Amino acid sequence: MKTYLAISLLALGAAFAAPPVCAQQLVGAGSEIAFTSKQMGVPVDGKFRKFDAKVAFDPKKPEAASIGFTVDLASVSLGAAETEAEIVKPEWFDTKKFPQATFQSTAVKATGAGKYEVAGKLTIKGTAQNVVVPVALAQSGGTTTATGSFVLKRLAFRIGDGDWKDTSMVADDVQVRFKLALTGVGAL
Repeated sequence: MKTYLAISLLALGAAFAAPPVCAQQLVGAGSEIAFTSKQMGVPVDGKFRKFDAKVAFDPKKPEAASIGFTVDLASVSLGAAETEAEIVKPEWFDTKKFPQATFQSTAVKATGAGKYEVAGKLTIKGTAQNVVVPVALAQSGGTTTATGSFVLKRLAFRIGDGDWKDTSMVADDVQVRFKLALTGVGAL
């Protein structure tokens, strides 16, 4: 009788449990996080070589999504070894103290066919800021590609302390672009 009661309670609990949101897998080869800043008015392009994403997204229930990113700041690539050696120093990313930048979604809302607005907290150098990022999804075969861009204010995150706060040398606005290839996303 006790075994039957235990099995009945487990079955009842399972019946009322929320269905799990399927997690997607990031395909590194088709993904990129890049940025463009301006130094003395000249565009400077860069990207991050190491990052990861934890995505649980159902196109039929975007409001239930959970999207998180971790970016290895020391993996920055600017095309010049001397610039890359400088950007990891305390005035810029301070990667010894703050090795990663993170993003965690707080809300996802559909804004049109294959278009979403993702709100969340972006944390760089221990400073968290609310951001809203427009994201477009496209599907081909079993891969869903999420693309988007937003402007980051570098001084809000203390990127470029000291003499580098002068925005006539390095602009405050940094254009961030991403392309994330994911598997496991349901049909849009």
